[in-house]
Amino acid sequence: MKVELAAIVHLDWLKAHDVHVSPVWSARCLSLGEYRVAVIDAEPVGFLRHSWFWGTIPYMELVLVLAPVRRHGIGTALLKHWEAAMILRGARFLMTSSMADEPEPQAWHRRNGYRETGQLTFGSMQPTPEVFFIKEI
Repeated sequence: MKVELAAIVHLDWLKAHDVHVSPVWSARCLSLGEYRVAVIDAEPVGFLRHSWFWGTIPYMELVLVLAPVRRHGIGTALLKHWEAAMILRGARFLMTSSMADEPEPQAWHRRNGYRETGQLTFGSMQPTPEVFFIKEI
């Protein structure tokens, strides 16, 4: 397995698997270098998408690993690749989040050095609170 910055060859796969955003947004994120992909035997098996909170703090929006290969370190490899890239860009903090009713993802963030910094509720758009995490690097 290798992790790399996503390229145009990954766009159709990302559009098909990143169902939380529109295909136009996927293309935008790809063009800005905001995707990393994990590849096994030349086939994508997972991705990490990030953005920039306040335009300065790297914010990991989503990590997705295909079900057949979950729990094999792929998500962590994506995270470590992203963290290293953000350090090279001069980031001092990293940020991520998880739904309050998702204990497994929260435990994963904590195992990887993130600490909880607060929660937000987005009304009828998302009534379950979002738990935010930060990591100083």
